[in-house]
Amino acid sequence: SVIPLFVDQIRAGKPITITNPEMTRFLMNLDEAVALVLFAFEHGGPGDLFIQKADAARIGDLAKAVQSLFGDTGMKLIGTRHGEKLYETLMTNEECVKSLDMGDYYRVPPDGRDLNYDKFFVEGQVRTMADEAYTSHNTRRLDTEGTIQKLLTADYVKEALQDMGRA
Repeated sequence: SVIPLFVDQIRAGKPITITNPEMTRFLMNLDEAVALVLFAFEHGGPGDLFIQKADAARIGDLAKAVQSLFGDTGMKLIGTRHGEKLYETLMTNEECVKSLDMGDYYRVPPDGRDLNYDKFFVEGQVRTMADEAYTSHNTRRLDTEGTIQKLLTADYVKEALQDMGRA
């Protein structure tokens, strides 16, 4: 996570380093990660993949949210690093087609394709490729205030705020 890096930079009195403020990333706190694992244990079968319908944020908004909580030491744009992606993909187009919406999660069953083409029909309808993958770019994005509220649910952030006397 980039959040500890941002907090460490602020503690050191340095500007937050941003590669690209338009990059988007999914946000998940520890409680949500545990809930995902427990949900998968309860509802999953062999080979199933579970994906949380997580909120995302622009890195620029995340940096502003961290500065709002910990102090504004400025931002420095350093440029995209080799291999860094503009957004995260949690589910490909192909996985979206066969996924099952389970409320707060998607379940993607294992790929058990064979030459039995009847398996590709669901209730008499052909399921075609999804238009888009499930990414941090096309999901619900939090603004700066929403990102602040999300950050305040993370134990690391709460502890760091206490350590800095900002709680």
